Amino acid sequence: MKIDANSLPNDPEQLKKMLLELQQAMAEKDKELAKQNEIIHGLLERYEIARRKAFGKSSEKNPGEGEIFNEAEETLDEADKVLLAEVDSKKAPAIKNKQKRKPLPKDLPRKVVTIDLPVDEQICDCCQSSLHKIGESRSEKLEFVPAHIKVIETVRPKYACKQCEKTGIANHIKTPPMPSTPIPKGIATASLLSQLITAKYQYGLPLYRQESLFNDYGISLSRQTMSDWLIRCSELLMPLYVVLKNELLAQAVIHADETPLKVIREEKTTSYMWVYCCGEDKLNNNKTKNIVLYDYHNSRAAQCPITFLDGYSNYLQVDGYAAYGKTNAILAGCMAHARRKFIDAKTAQGKNKTGKADVVLSLIGKLYGIESNIKTKTSDEKHQVRQDKSKPILDKINAWVTNNKEKIPPKSKLGEALTYWYNQAHKLETYLKDGRINIDNNRAERAVKPFVIGRKNWLFSNTSRGANASAILYSFVETAKANGLLVDSYLQTCLNELAQKPESLEHLLPWNIKQG
Repeated sequence: MKIDANSLPNDPEQLKKMLLELQQAMAEKDKELAKQNEIIHGLLERYEIARRKAFGKSSEKNPGEGEIFNEAEETLDEADKVLLAEVDSKKAPAIKNKQKRKPLPKDLPRKVVTIDLPVDEQICDCCQSSLHKIGESRSEKLEFVPAHIKVIETVRPKYACKQCEKTGIANHIKTPPMPSTPIPKGIATASLLSQLITAKYQYGLPLYRQESLFNDYGISLSRQTMSDWLIRCSELLMPLYVVLKNELLAQAVIHADETPLKVIREEKTTSYMWVYCCGEDKLNNNKTKNIVLYDYHNSRAAQCPITFLDGYSNYLQVDGYAAYGKTNAILAGCMAHARRKFIDAKTAQGKNKTGKADVVLSLIGKLYGIESNIKTKTSDEKHQVRQDKSKPILDKINAWVTNNKEKIPPKSKLGEALTYWYNQAHKLETYLKDGRINIDNNRAERAVKPFVIGRKNWLFSNTSRGANASAILYSFVETAKANGLLVDSYLQTCLNELAQKPESLEHLLPWNIKQG
């Protein structure tokens, strides 16, 4: 509003009205400018985070190096400085361990090659006297022997009665029965089938590449044939999958996650592979049961976990996806997800700048430090330490988030981090209640990662039947790995045993398998 000083009214009421209108116009303009600044700042934040993902380090330990200006919400107040100083003063110096090359396994077959001096060189260069052996030096190198394929020809003699032949009585020919195989009347043995499964689902080798490899050996195996074999293997393994699922649902803590999957012949453009797991994702001397199960659905609806969990009412550790909240489980949140939100906010702060995001990241780092120190303790000991040490830190974070939530623009990266924490706070504290619960859901994220990596190679599934087969086969591959088993050997054992249709499957559970 432009005002000419010469045209100002003499009437005080009119003048007051004009000033109020001017004040309102300026307030609206300031509000509009603030809104535009917030939008610009949000775009700059997203640009910096996208730049970091494209060109920066993938580790969350080192956020990107941006040059975005510091906004008011990133400025540290005195309380923030006190919290940072308190955490920094208790940091222990990092110790770097030098990695050494591991020796080659002693049980590998060895071929000893001796390189000796010629006889005419086994003399001293100084006095020409004969040399004598005082020792030897040894070095090892690895040699790869390509795989070989062989044909197993089964011969079954036929027997007839000579006496019956003489008397003209109908002769009954006796032949030994064919041994049970995973695919009756098929040419594939359990060994070949386990190799196909391992190559695709453990090492991400699509069937069309395996088809090419077999062609190099002079064997014609079409990808359609191999695909049919894999589906039939999944059907054979299904009863054992059900037993593993029952074992999973009997555990005190389950981790869950989901990831998208494209299925060509499906009504919806995006389907989902859900993963449920328990235990640890590495060998733990059989202290716990390690199970990883995949479950395919052409939906991300809440009914998917509701159906799979079938009334499960113990602890379920997940991210912030709302669908899990409709199950009967007690939800435990994921500290790693909350931390990533603040990592993004720190990235947006800019290079070498300390802001409000550092306050929460430092406190979260302290929580992880506590977890690192108690990972070998019992559940009861973990619970007590968390009550004594972790709970006060979480109380500080909750108070800090509550105090700063209204001060930060909700659409900024720091605002998004604060909102996520504020909404998930009750779930993020669940791990304090029971020492068996982890601080984060990284167990499930690591379990779903092999599927995500494999998906980059084979890209999609053709039908829902194939996607369901993949879910079952991935389950056995990852469960075997989590229990320290050789995947190929475990699958071969399961396929051979299930072909016999055993009455009990307990001996095929991975923790009951003994591999030499």
